[in-house]
Amino acid sequence: MALLVVLFSSFMDLVDATIVTVAAPAIARDMGAGDAQIQWTIAAYTLALGAGLITGGRLGDQFGRKRLFMSGLVGFMVTSALCALAVTPGMLIGMRAAQGLTAGIMVPQVFGVIRASFAPAERAKAFGAYGAVQGLASVAGPLLGGLLVEADLFDLGWRTIFWINVPISILALAIGARVLPESRSASTARLDLVGALLAASGILLVLLPIIQTETWGWTAVSYALLAAGIILLTLFLAYERSLAGRGGEPVFDPALLRIRAFAIGLSASVLFFGGIGSFFLTLSVYLQLGTGRTAWETGLVILPYALGSVITSGLGVALAAKAGRALLITGSLTIAASQLVLLTVVRDGSDPGFWLLALGLFIGGLGLGLAAPILVNVVLAGIPGRNAGAAGGVLSTVNQIGGAIGIAVLGTIFFAAVTGSTTAAPGLAVYGHALSIVLVVTAVLYLVAALVMLALPKAAAEHVDE
Repeated sequence: MALLVVLFSSFMDLVDATIVTVAAPAIARDMGAGDAQIQWTIAAYTLALGAGLITGGRLGDQFGRKRLFMSGLVGFMVTSALCALAVTPGMLIGMRAAQGLTAGIMVPQVFGVIRASFAPAERAKAFGAYGAVQGLASVAGPLLGGLLVEADLFDLGWRTIFWINVPISILALAIGARVLPESRSASTARLDLVGALLAASGILLVLLPIIQTETWGWTAVSYALLAAGIILLTLFLAYERSLAGRGGEPVFDPALLRIRAFAIGLSASVLFFGGIGSFFLTLSVYLQLGTGRTAWETGLVILPYALGSVITSGLGVALAAKAGRALLITGSLTIAASQLVLLTVVRDGSDPGFWLLALGLFIGGLGLGLAAPILVNVVLAGIPGRNAGAAGGVLSTVNQIGGAIGIAVLGTIFFAAVTGSTTAAPGLAVYGHALSIVLVVTAVLYLVAALVMLALPKAAAEHVDE
């Protein structure tokens, strides 16, 4: 029951990072929001979430993971309701940022709660379940968003994408209060406020120009923000190393990066999740603006990806202890193959129809189910229990950064290919060509990810508590 509570809450957070993309046209029509305001509605959540994750993890380690998880869940519920009640684009943007911050408090506690709830022998399955939920959420956002927008429940339209979080949160709070165990680090060191501020500021400055590439372009200001963010993150690591050397408790101990599986796994995560986010963004645009499908029809086309993931995720978890690295590589290569299958059916400029698209997406889902759950398990392998929240925050933050970079870079390539067409009103052939470019790039991305995974341990290592 404790696992269900944290998995449902994690699912809500991950879906909320993507669900607005499908609902954006409806929001723009209803509120009269401009392109920049819609961009901020999507970006504000990711920016605030990325900034809060590492700090949220350490707060849970020090003040109690159940307490921080429940507090974050209450905040997530309230800010979701305020998003649904927004009357201006500015209010919606502000509430999305607040929603992201509350998610940044809630999500890192998942790893600590799993450690406190399961014996070492059972943790691999629990972490595998989290990985499966993470993979499913990456494709559930467009499907759920399309369904809720078109269903127009109680004449609420797009607002239902936020209202749905409220009853789920209430149920999770009621059950969580009874079944979640409390756990925390034994350390009584003071909170590292300087490190928290440096990390949050650095992540914000790095993500801001990347996410806003389509709106701002790459100007001198963009490069200055990126450089400032990198400088702050460098100072953050130096300060954290110094604090740890003095016997303090840093927000993130750089010594964690000396754990080989953790450091290599972070690199693999950037490549892996960077490809997923950008692929589904560009595929959704291709399906709606290129082939003329509705938001709901777009979600149905994407559904086979989720089904494929469900089929293989259990198999991946069961075999992780014997063939973890082989499964990771197989999964990444399978996704690369699925991109090439899709390439063959979209590049001729005609509508390939549901079944051909479903075939390529189903193959991709099979690969996701093999790799995503085990990747989480391997990256967190060997992390001391007292650093569970901080390491989990780093992993989640890296996934956000990878997704933001992928969406910014490949999204820019995709839209440049569309707008660069000589056709006054881009048609299906133009969108098919633009998606073909993205498919080639993402196929290469997953091939590189597979090569990086060769350096990981042969099997999923046991999680240890020290």
